[in-house]
Amino acid sequence: MGVTGVPRRPSLPAFSSEITPPPGVGYDASHAPVPSAARPPGGRTGLADAVAKASAAVSRGVLRTPGFSTKKLVIVMVGLPARGKTHMARCLERYLNWLGFTARVFNVGEYRRKLLGATQPATFFDPSNPDGARARWELALECLRDMTNWLEEGGLVGIYDATNSTRDRREVVRTRLEADGVRVLFLESICDDATIVEKNILETKARSPDYRFVDAEAAVADFKMRIQNYCAVHETVLDEEACSYIKIINVGSKIILNGITGYVQGKIVSYLTNAHIMPRAIYLSRHGESEWNVTGQLGGDPNLTPRGRRYAHALNAFIMAETKQYAASQPWSEDDGDAPPTVEGALPLVWTSQLRRTRQTVAHIPTINMCWRALNEIDAGVCEGLTYASVAESMPDVAAARKADKLRYRYPGGESYVDVLTRLEPVILELERQRGPVLIVAHNAVIRGIYAYLMNKTQAGCPSIDIPLHTVFKLTTRAYGAEEQRFPLDVEATYNNKTPESDVDEQREGDADGGGGDAEAPASDGGEGGAPPAAAEQNGERVLAAA
Repeated sequence: MGVTGVPRRPSLPAFSSEITPPPGVGYDASHAPVPSAARPPGGRTGLADAVAKASAAVSRGVLRTPGFSTKKLVIVMVGLPARGKTHMARCLERYLNWLGFTARVFNVGEYRRKLLGATQPATFFDPSNPDGARARWELALECLRDMTNWLEEGGLVGIYDATNSTRDRREVVRTRLEADGVRVLFLESICDDATIVEKNILETKARSPDYRFVDAEAAVADFKMRIQNYCAVHETVLDEEACSYIKIINVGSKIILNGITGYVQGKIVSYLTNAHIMPRAIYLSRHGESEWNVTGQLGGDPNLTPRGRRYAHALNAFIMAETKQYAASQPWSEDDGDAPPTVEGALPLVWTSQLRRTRQTVAHIPTINMCWRALNEIDAGVCEGLTYASVAESMPDVAAARKADKLRYRYPGGESYVDVLTRLEPVILELERQRGPVLIVAHNAVIRGIYAYLMNKTQAGCPSIDIPLHTVFKLTTRAYGAEEQRFPLDVEATYNNKTPESDVDEQREGDADGGGGDAEAPASDGGEGGAPPAAAEQNGERVLAAA
């Protein structure tokens, strides 16, 4: 196939809200030189020579920051119950892991439930109860020991999730960690807004393992008593403690910083200034079937097929039905002069790439579409317009190198998955700012990256996540993990992007995007690559992301 007439991606300016990644952050591409021209003279006949000169090697994809310190960091959570600490800790964990750092939450409450059971009454948390205080302190120390052992084994950022209410307790934790050469950052969540606290109590009552089998009214009463026990001894973090700290006040309405240093702490601050703890729905979908889905070509800017256009209508109907439910669930009071929520006012934000197949997919949804260049499909470079079979035939080195390391391999003249994740970071931060529902319609590699972030998957598993066509993913953020529902919209699609016939493990139809060559089979064991089989059940079955 010649290159004449191949629809290329439009050369459009970046959307105004797109942010260039900070200087000094990049990926080691020294092992993956690229051709001097993406389209060498001679058309396809010159591709093999160009690729040979480019070496078609795997880029390392290692985050490099001049002056970046590899010193370990522990984020010590501080605050009363029902202030969003666990939600905040889980969000930071998934964000740092998604960036490529190794982060893990160590929750003292999980140790208590594992060793003592989840049915401890509020009196167990009474500071005047010496047996309870002793047991809680021993659990806290065991959790702390496990975290330091994990750091010694290669972890980079530990998140110590507990109330850590008193200055004396924090001093013991800080002293022990600093003695091991670990930096300490206190992250305190303060909330004196009774409405927010009440909502958090109800959320905790509904989701916390402590109250899974407890009557709702009894659970709320017990939890409020537990909070009162902590209030009796709680001390806020002070400058006199000579420590680095971040204070989040009333769900981010005010943030106080003290002694913040280093690249990782800076990334944490950037994230926290955008994030919040309020639950909301995020809808993810690939575009409808495109012309190049049918022909099996990579990249380009093709139009939707008739089936893709039917999916666009089905997506509009689905979003309108979801919006009606969302509007009906919103609280309002006629006594306060409120008007009842309307469907028009409750429509989600709609974000797409700048490519026509995504814009055509949302054309019937009656709201403004924000087009992000950062949401464009992975750039296949000199392979755009080819099929997998033709890549394997004319550029076997490229096919073999990408199969060996799909995450880090950079198409000659194009991108790697690591490159895509890097440009998605501004989208993630903007997504965290939103307090209402958001619909993102993009491409296979891009949706994989966003799904991996929301469901706490590592970078390594990202390229294997199964994102079928004509399916809506509804992810609802919660304190203990994101709740997933999948909605296949019953519009048939053709899947023709296959990898070479020799790749026996990758001979699965149903994963083609017609953009960027994403046709590998998903993992089936529920590990880092993709959701467990139960997550793929039809008609919106709920699945909770592994925390």
